[in-house]
Amino acid sequence: MRLRLPRWAAVTAVLAVLAGAGTWTAVASDEPPPVHRADKALDIDGVRLDTSYFTSGGDGRRPAVLLGHGFGGSKNDVRAQAEQLARDGYAVLTWSARGFGDSTGEIGLNDPDHEVADVRKLIDWLADRPEVLLDKAGDPRVGVTGASYGGAISLLAAGHDPRVDAIAPQITYWNLADALFPNGVFKKLWAGIFFSAGDQRGGAGNAGAKAGADGCGRFTAELCSLYQRVAVGGKPDAAARALLEARSPSAVGADIKVPALIVQGQSDSLFTLAQSDAMARTLTANGAPVAVDWIAGGHDGGDRETERVERRISTWFDRWLKRDTSADTGPAFRVSRTGGVDSTDGQATLRAATADRYPGLTAATETFALAGPPQNFANPAGAAPPAISAVPGLGGGLSGLSSLGVGLSLDFPGQHARFDAKPQTGAVRITGTPTVRVKVTSTAADGSAVLFAKVYDVGPDGRQQVLPSQLVTPVRVEDAKAGRSVTLTLPAIDHEVEAGHRLRLVLAATDLGYASPTVPAGYTVAVEGPLTVPTAPGLDTQAAALPWWVWGLPLLGLAVAAALLLTARRRTTAPAPDPELTSVPLQITGLSKKYAGGDRYSVKDLSFRVEQGQVLGLLGPNGAGKTTTLRMLMGLIRPDEGEIRVFGQAIRPGAPVLSRVGSFVEGAGFLPHLSGRENLELYWKATGRPAEDAHVDDALRIANLGSALERSVRTYSQGMRQRLAIAQAMLGLPDLLILDEPTNGLDPPQIREMREVMIRYAAEGRTVIVSSHLLAEVEQSCTHLVVMDRGQLVQAGPVAEITGSGDTLLVTLDGDVDDPLVEKIGALPGVGSAARADGGLLVRLDGGDATTLIGDLVRLDVPLTGVGPHRRLEDAFLTLIGGGSA
Repeated sequence: MRLRLPRWAAVTAVLAVLAGAGTWTAVASDEPPPVHRADKALDIDGVRLDTSYFTSGGDGRRPAVLLGHGFGGSKNDVRAQAEQLARDGYAVLTWSARGFGDSTGEIGLNDPDHEVADVRKLIDWLADRPEVLLDKAGDPRVGVTGASYGGAISLLAAGHDPRVDAIAPQITYWNLADALFPNGVFKKLWAGIFFSAGDQRGGAGNAGAKAGADGCGRFTAELCSLYQRVAVGGKPDAAARALLEARSPSAVGADIKVPALIVQGQSDSLFTLAQSDAMARTLTANGAPVAVDWIAGGHDGGDRETERVERRISTWFDRWLKRDTSADTGPAFRVSRTGGVDSTDGQATLRAATADRYPGLTAATETFALAGPPQNFANPAGAAPPAISAVPGLGGGLSGLSSLGVGLSLDFPGQHARFDAKPQTGAVRITGTPTVRVKVTSTAADGSAVLFAKVYDVGPDGRQQVLPSQLVTPVRVEDAKAGRSVTLTLPAIDHEVEAGHRLRLVLAATDLGYASPTVPAGYTVAVEGPLTVPTAPGLDTQAAALPWWVWGLPLLGLAVAAALLLTARRRTTAPAPDPELTSVPLQITGLSKKYAGGDRYSVKDLSFRVEQGQVLGLLGPNGAGKTTTLRMLMGLIRPDEGEIRVFGQAIRPGAPVLSRVGSFVEGAGFLPHLSGRENLELYWKATGRPAEDAHVDDALRIANLGSALERSVRTYSQGMRQRLAIAQAMLGLPDLLILDEPTNGLDPPQIREMREVMIRYAAEGRTVIVSSHLLAEVEQSCTHLVVMDRGQLVQAGPVAEITGSGDTLLVTLDGDVDDPLVEKIGALPGVGSAARADGGLLVRLDGGDATTLIGDLVRLDVPLTGVGPHRRLEDAFLTLIGGGSA
């Protein structure tokens, strides 16, 4: 996942105490007006809900927005969107749902009597706020939005509370029973992840103590029982369906009559496009204004188009909450299509196709004859090995690239039937749900069959095939001993089949993501009609976008010129401290510095944040701006633009907060005739600070110099001098330690000792920033990275995320595997090696590919739960900076 840290700066202000519990604080914004946040714990029927309330601007009343979070998350996940909505003129209330974050209570999956009732109480609270616009007493003008779990609550709130005026649900469900039990088949992998998230991400309170007893974490007892019953039996029952349906928006669909912007993901095997289609059809029939937006990403990864979607949501609320008739809410239907790959970053480029009405999933169909006689295949004993379509967490959004011919799927011989259409003479764009009628015969004792239907895009060679969006439709066919005809509705997709390609219908007996019968059985499938494909011809597709630099550089030049004019007379006094950042070791925002002469940037628009306890590696090729950044951080030189805050204090030359910072930036100079200890004592005296504050012994213990301290420095090796310099930087045990190339000139044992010094220092609760060109050492000693190139931020985040792709795969497991099985995996064709690692196995490919590996692992009964990329930092670094030297 690519990380771009926010570019907002901190605003300092402390406001009045909110009535009751909770405190007002100012939050970050680099543009006026500031956003103010109030954190408050609300007691609702004995449950403590952790909330945050955001406002900005003057004293006038404004509409309110309730902003929910996704499953397994908390209110903190939506803070940035809440701040932006507040800047856009809304009073925004976020909360952690029951069982998540710091809220107490048990997870009821948006139970009308609990989670939905909580939202109604939150609306009551908004009605009493003097900042909130009222339609009448007790009735605030309010919209609700959120993604996934939060998206469902927006729909449920509108169905249960007539005070809701507009909604914007994202990547969510309409009928949770249909989502987890599609066509009577248990979606076991996603359901397992669902309940694991509730187990591991539970919030405060002692309810989480039951996780070890029943494995259901903070779920209510009835949901725990439902999951265990279905997971063990492998088949949903009527009671399970009834419970989930009662907690679904579909249960109150007839009562949802407010304007709705429905955002759904194409890369989503959890909540498919069929769920949003049911929403759109029901709400439109109710007479509500509806717009539908199919984004590229979803629960399976890919581009969630966050910035664009959040901007559209704000505009949607402008129209329906502010009643601004000039607000452009966008087209009635929009779908994001992959237009190619950006050569600068390897990311898929997107373009929009739009229509002035939502076409649904079956518009303007074409038919394609399928060839092939009736085919026999088997459901294997134990339903293993299973076929593979979508695997949650696999591929980092691989499903979003299926339109580019990239995909991962696997069907085992003897376990599926396939029927091919003729190659296409021209391109065909599928938009919606293909359908086909087949006859199924089963030898199972109960006469049933569980099949997994999918349509492949097959290349001209007849072998290369891509499964659009990695989606499959499960179906349970009853009473099929004598044969039964059924019409299959295949997954809704937006996918172009190129000329020369052909469509292939596959019906498999198993799928990794679903529960299949464990008793072996034989199936026979015959096609009884053509494959019917919707094409939605009324869509207008935009041309591929120009590279940003074609239009962006002139605008950027104007912006820089304007900024220079506006800041020519900026004040030189230091800004006031930011109380929200008092525990944050470092936040850099919009930092820029030009070389002498002012024609080129050494550092440009750099923003990142460092938290307590991190060992952060600052990486980049020569000339990337690393040392310039560190010199600005130490107050040795002034930035031309931007701000550096250390523990909330703005950095200026001689700033008092620099006493909490230790550094080894310019290289240390020692008097050679004095001992190491004498050099340190002399240095500390020069600072003018009390001797008892030096903590010399603590610094020396961490640096591990031993008896060498009593010898003259002239006798020291280069490694010992470096460690003495680090000890000098550690004097006073500064909360933030900055090291520039601390391993220069050291041999491997000395480098290892330096690594241990940094790790020991951070392990005691302090923070280390190290600039180094030794990538292997950075990978072993650092927890987080900031990668720079040509003065700009390239990527930032945990080491594990930045190194997350390559020829080495991390296979995550549901349980342990023994050594003989690890050896078998290492001996597989196309595998170079296999070794145990945190979280599973590291498998290095040697000529093989992920598809073949997964099939082999399944055949070996490896209990895999996912396969993801894992690579060395060197590979990631060279990819990010285009092969330059560090």
